[in-house]
Amino acid sequence: MPRRRLVAAGSAIVVIAIDLVHERLTPTPFHHARSAAVFVLAAGIAAALLWFAPRVPSLGVSLGAGIAAGGALGTLVSGIAWSGVPDPFVHAGIAFNVSDVAIALGDALLLGAVLFHGWRHRHELRQPV
Repeated sequence: MPRRRLVAAGSAIVVIAIDLVHERLTPTPFHHARSAAVFVLAAGIAAALLWFAPRVPSLGVSLGAGIAAGGALGTLVSGIAWSGVPDPFVHAGIAFNVSDVAIALGDALLLGAVLFHGWRHRHELRQPV
């Protein structure tokens, strides 16, 4: 489990760093405010992902959880640092940032890895307890 925890924590740190550097180097007029409740929720979800996901014996699950947690923590840190989350990407009236992309990609990877892990170990799910 330490290797999976390291993968989750390391990928979260990489995502946070990429997000903050990108937001710092890309000036944007688009910012949206977030309430304190959103920041608390982001921190709670990130902590839960980093704590529980590495318990599943799958590096894909740990990587997906780390990327999603990094996106949530990136939103938290950038929201505090800039008094509102900067949105440097604007397309067709939709504004988003690297954290939003990381959350979506991390969730997709996490879900896919959990489904693959379950399918791969489906014979163990049918055993009586």
